[in-house]
Amino acid sequence: MLAAIFLIEGYKSLREPERVVPAAEPVVRLLSERVPAVPANTKQAVRVNGAVQLVAGSLLAIGRLPRTSALAIAATLVPTTAAGHRFWEAEQDADRRQQQIQFLKNLAMFGGLLIAGADTEGNPSLAWRTRHAARATQRATRSTRRQAARMARTAKVSGQAGAKVGKLSR
Repeated sequence: MLAAIFLIEGYKSLREPERVVPAAEPVVRLLSERVPAVPANTKQAVRVNGAVQLVAGSLLAIGRLPRTSALAIAATLVPTTAAGHRFWEAEQDADRRQQQIQFLKNLAMFGGLLIAGADTEGNPSLAWRTRHAARATQRATRSTRRQAARMARTAKVSGQAGAKVGKLSR
Protein backbone atom coordinates (compact mmCIF):
# COMPACT_ATOMS: atom_id res chain seq x y z
CA MET A 1 0.00 0.00 0.00
CA LEU A 2 2.82 2.37 0.82
CA ALA A 3 4.34 1.79 -2.62
CA ALA A 4 1.21 2.62 -4.65
CA ILE A 5 1.63 6.40 -4.74
CA PHE A 6 5.28 6.06 -5.76
CA LEU A 7 4.45 3.67 -8.58
CA ILE A 8 1.90 6.08 -10.03
CA GLU A 9 3.79 9.33 -9.47
CA GLY A 10 7.13 7.79 -10.47
CA TYR A 11 5.62 6.63 -13.75
CA LYS A 12 4.10 10.07 -14.39
CA SER A 13 7.39 11.83 -13.66
CA LEU A 14 9.28 9.47 -15.90
CA ARG A 15 6.84 9.87 -18.80
CA GLU A 16 5.88 13.54 -18.37
CA PRO A 17 8.65 15.38 -16.51
CA GLU A 18 7.55 18.73 -17.96
CA ARG A 19 4.62 18.95 -15.53
CA VAL A 20 6.95 19.28 -12.51
CA VAL A 21 10.09 20.83 -14.05
CA PRO A 22 9.20 24.44 -13.10
CA ALA A 23 8.66 23.56 -9.43
CA ALA A 24 11.72 21.28 -9.36
CA GLU A 25 14.11 23.79 -10.95
CA PRO A 26 15.33 25.56 -7.76
CA VAL A 27 15.76 22.29 -5.85
CA VAL A 28 17.57 20.53 -8.71
CA ARG A 29 19.86 23.52 -9.21
CA LEU A 30 20.76 23.53 -5.50
CA LEU A 31 21.28 19.76 -5.35
CA SER A 32 23.29 19.52 -8.59
CA GLU A 33 25.72 22.12 -7.23
CA ARG A 34 26.27 20.11 -4.03
CA VAL A 35 25.80 16.49 -5.13
CA PRO A 36 27.75 15.43 -8.24
CA ALA A 37 25.42 12.48 -8.94
CA VAL A 38 22.40 14.79 -9.46
CA PRO A 39 22.04 15.86 -13.10
CA ALA A 40 22.12 19.63 -13.71
CA ASN A 41 19.38 19.26 -16.35
CA THR A 42 16.12 19.55 -14.39
CA LYS A 43 14.10 17.45 -16.84
CA GLN A 44 16.66 14.65 -16.59
CA ALA A 45 16.78 14.90 -12.78
CA VAL A 46 12.98 14.65 -12.59
CA ARG A 47 13.08 11.57 -14.84
CA VAL A 48 15.79 9.93 -12.70
CA ASN A 49 13.78 10.67 -9.56
CA GLY A 50 10.68 9.20 -11.18
CA ALA A 51 12.57 6.11 -12.34
CA VAL A 52 13.91 5.49 -8.84
CA GLN A 53 10.41 5.86 -7.38
CA LEU A 54 8.92 3.54 -10.01
CA VAL A 55 11.55 0.80 -9.66
CA ALA A 56 11.88 1.00 -5.87
CA GLY A 57 8.09 1.26 -5.52
CA SER A 58 7.68 -1.87 -7.66
CA LEU A 59 10.22 -3.77 -5.58
CA LEU A 60 8.60 -2.62 -2.35
CA ALA A 61 5.16 -3.61 -3.62
CA ILE A 62 6.26 -7.17 -4.42
CA GLY A 63 8.36 -7.53 -1.28
CA ARG A 64 11.76 -7.70 -2.97
CA LEU A 65 14.53 -5.79 -1.21
CA PRO A 66 11.94 -3.98 0.90
CA ARG A 67 14.39 -2.23 3.20
CA THR A 68 16.59 -0.95 0.39
CA SER A 69 13.55 0.01 -1.69
CA ALA A 70 11.94 1.92 1.16
CA LEU A 71 15.14 3.85 1.85
CA ALA A 72 15.60 4.65 -1.85
CA ILE A 73 12.06 6.02 -2.04
CA ALA A 74 12.61 8.00 1.17
CA ALA A 75 15.70 9.58 -0.41
CA THR A 76 13.66 10.67 -3.45
CA LEU A 77 10.83 11.98 -1.32
CA VAL A 78 12.94 14.70 0.28
CA PRO A 79 13.65 16.70 -2.90
CA THR A 80 10.18 15.91 -4.24
CA THR A 81 8.58 17.41 -1.14
CA ALA A 82 10.96 20.37 -1.05
CA ALA A 83 10.16 21.15 -4.69
CA GLY A 84 6.46 20.43 -4.78
CA HIS A 85 5.07 21.55 -1.44
CA ARG A 86 6.76 24.82 -0.48
CA PHE A 87 3.85 25.98 1.65
CA TRP A 88 5.95 28.71 3.24
CA GLU A 89 6.11 30.48 -0.14
CA ALA A 90 2.35 30.36 -0.86
CA GLU A 91 0.70 33.77 -0.89
CA GLN A 92 -2.94 32.80 -0.32
CA ASP A 93 -4.10 31.13 2.90
CA ALA A 94 -6.08 28.40 1.11
CA ASP A 95 -3.11 27.52 -1.09
CA ARG A 96 -0.77 27.60 1.92
CA ARG A 97 -3.02 25.23 3.88
CA GLN A 98 -3.32 22.84 0.93
CA GLN A 99 0.45 22.76 0.39
CA GLN A 100 1.02 22.33 4.11
CA ILE A 101 -1.33 19.32 4.15
CA GLN A 102 0.57 17.79 1.21
CA PHE A 103 3.89 18.54 2.91
CA LEU A 104 2.75 16.84 6.14
CA LYS A 105 1.37 13.88 4.16
CA ASN A 106 4.78 13.44 2.56
CA LEU A 107 6.43 13.78 5.95
CA ALA A 108 4.18 11.00 7.28
CA MET A 109 5.03 8.80 4.28
CA PHE A 110 8.71 9.56 4.87
CA GLY A 111 8.34 8.29 8.44
CA GLY A 112 6.59 5.16 7.19
CA LEU A 113 9.37 4.57 4.67
CA LEU A 114 12.01 4.93 7.39
CA ILE A 115 10.15 2.39 9.52
CA ALA A 116 9.91 0.04 6.53
CA GLY A 117 13.62 0.61 5.90
CA ALA A 118 14.47 -0.43 9.45
CA ASP A 119 12.00 -3.34 9.65
CA THR A 120 13.68 -6.73 9.94
CA GLU A 121 10.41 -8.61 9.33
CA GLY A 122 10.52 -10.21 12.75
CA ASN A 123 14.13 -11.28 12.44
CA PRO A 124 16.49 -10.02 15.12
CA SER A 125 18.71 -7.10 14.22
CA LEU A 126 22.44 -7.54 13.68
CA ALA A 127 23.13 -5.82 17.03
CA TRP A 128 20.81 -8.25 18.86
CA ARG A 129 22.39 -11.25 17.13
CA THR A 130 25.86 -10.04 18.12
CA ARG A 131 24.87 -9.55 21.78
CA HIS A 132 23.09 -12.94 21.79
CA ALA A 133 26.14 -14.70 20.31
CA ALA A 134 28.45 -13.04 22.87
CA ARG A 135 26.21 -14.14 25.76
CA ALA A 136 25.96 -17.68 24.37
CA THR A 137 29.77 -17.81 24.12
CA GLN A 138 30.12 -16.59 27.71
CA ARG A 139 27.63 -19.23 28.93
CA ALA A 140 29.43 -21.98 27.00
CA THR A 141 32.78 -20.87 28.43
CA ARG A 142 31.43 -20.89 32.02
CA SER A 143 29.86 -24.31 31.44
CA THR A 144 33.10 -25.71 30.03
CA ARG A 145 35.08 -24.34 32.99
CA ARG A 146 32.63 -25.89 35.48
CA GLN A 147 32.72 -29.21 33.66
CA ALA A 148 36.54 -29.17 33.57
CA ALA A 149 36.65 -28.41 37.31
CA ARG A 150 34.23 -31.31 38.00
CA MET A 151 36.32 -33.67 35.92
CA ALA A 152 39.48 -32.54 37.71
CA ARG A 153 37.85 -33.17 41.10
CA THR A 154 36.62 -36.57 39.92
CA ALA A 155 40.09 -37.45 38.62
CA LYS A 156 41.68 -36.34 41.88
CA VAL A 157 39.23 -38.42 43.94
CA SER A 158 39.72 -41.40 41.60
CA GLY A 159 43.47 -41.02 41.84
CA GLN A 160 43.34 -40.93 45.63
CA ALA A 161 41.05 -43.97 45.70
CA GLY A 162 43.33 -45.83 43.31
CA ALA A 163 46.33 -45.04 45.45
CA LYS A 164 44.55 -46.43 48.54
CA VAL A 165 43.53 -49.58 46.68
CA GLY A 166 47.09 -49.99 45.46
CA LYS A 167 48.44 -49.78 49.02
CA LEU A 168 45.90 -52.33 50.25
CA SER A 169 46.69 -54.84 47.56
CA ARG A 170 50.40 -54.91 48.28
